[in-house]
Amino acid sequence: MSEYDLTRTIIPYLDRHLVFPLLTHLHESGLFASEQVAAAQYELAKGTNMVDYIVSLYEQLNPDSEVPLEFAAKREKAVAINEQLQQEAQAVLDVIENPDFAQALRQDKNQNLAYLRDNYSLTLEQITALYNFGKFQYTYGNYSGAADYLYHFRVLSTDTDLTTSAHWGKLASDILTGKWDVALEELNTLRETLDARASAAPLASAVPSHTEPLTTLHSRTWFVHWSLFVYFNHPAGRTLLLETFLAPAYLNTIQSAAPWILRYLAVAAVLSRRAQASGAAAPAAPMNSRVRHAIREVVKIVQLEEYQYSDPVTKFLKELYVEFDFEAAQRQLQLAERVVGNDFFLSEYREDFLDNARYLITEAYCRIHQRIDIADLSARLNLSPEEGEKWIVNLIRDTRMAADAKIDLEKNVIEIHRPALPIYQSVIEKTRGLSIRTQALGAALSRTGQQQQAPPTQEQPTVVEGAR
Repeated sequence: MSEYDLTRTIIPYLDRHLVFPLLTHLHESGLFASEQVAAAQYELAKGTNMVDYIVSLYEQLNPDSEVPLEFAAKREKAVAINEQLQQEAQAVLDVIENPDFAQALRQDKNQNLAYLRDNYSLTLEQITALYNFGKFQYTYGNYSGAADYLYHFRVLSTDTDLTTSAHWGKLASDILTGKWDVALEELNTLRETLDARASAAPLASAVPSHTEPLTTLHSRTWFVHWSLFVYFNHPAGRTLLLETFLAPAYLNTIQSAAPWILRYLAVAAVLSRRAQASGAAAPAAPMNSRVRHAIREVVKIVQLEEYQYSDPVTKFLKELYVEFDFEAAQRQLQLAERVVGNDFFLSEYREDFLDNARYLITEAYCRIHQRIDIADLSARLNLSPEEGEKWIVNLIRDTRMAADAKIDLEKNVIEIHRPALPIYQSVIEKTRGLSIRTQALGAALSRTGQQQQAPPTQEQPTVVEGAR
């Protein structure tokens, strides 16, 4: 399944320190040879100041060779630079550790700078030294220290570019330390900063610059990739991902610069669907319309962007909701389960994804049929008859389908009894049902015609068998 691995595609949009967890996952998953992964880790680590980690990787790659002396020299240089930067930032470090200073801070940064100048004789250069020290701590592997120093620099500094850089560094540090609540707050703050700069850019100069839209697109592309760490680790992350990625500005970014993000958008939509139907996962805030209709929106986007990106996850939604081909959806779900299980961001959600995908198949199947054979539906869900019967019973009991669906265990069928509706609403519902049935019938006839016209050497069973 290495052909569906997105690690090489995503790496160019990540800081090198954020790539280490991805490479560790590749080593554990076995998708690539361990020697290749270790070599990639070593080349990546050489650009940092984590000398001990570099030495350990070198020894792993060259067990019979002595460690070169250059590593000892690099360690001494890193220690010397760290001490120098700490001395330059020490005046600011002493001030921020003072409890009286925190109480004296104001929202106006210019007032804070005047207060620091008048009471502590601190200059802008000394405050910038705090940024340099925090950045070096990050390259040193001291992520918690870097987060603290960069946060205080951001509070004090009026330099827009360095403040934005500190935002990114603070977010990366929070991700690498696993502080997901703090990381989510930082992610939201960074998004507000990027959106504010994008809105203010046309107003900042009388003559428009052609580089401003490109800079905004570049920043948002990086934001989308970095946000995956937070959205797939925070408890409310999948809902927040849908709200963010389906927003016009970020959806345009995905379609223009990162169509492979559709995999994560599709998985988040699938994971949210059953929770909405059951009402079991009540969010802290009401879902907006984008989240409630996420599947519908994502299917449209998947169909539109199929020419530049598709994988078993997106193909599953297309076969189920566009082609109405349940057999093809079943085959794509088998592949999608493995793709999700091997993906760094999605691997923990493999079972949830599979469970929710089966719910979507059942929901779509029940919309078209009024009498359903449980054994046939179980086969379409890739379950044995016994597992399928148990799963379907639990599904009907735990979701809103219980109001319409009744199980006849003697005949081993599900009967859909929808309540009587007012005349005008009944006409609407019947028309809607006819539309779905007509599309399904048209898709089936189209596939049949293509199979009859195909030459004997390109028979469909051969393709299907290969896909399996």
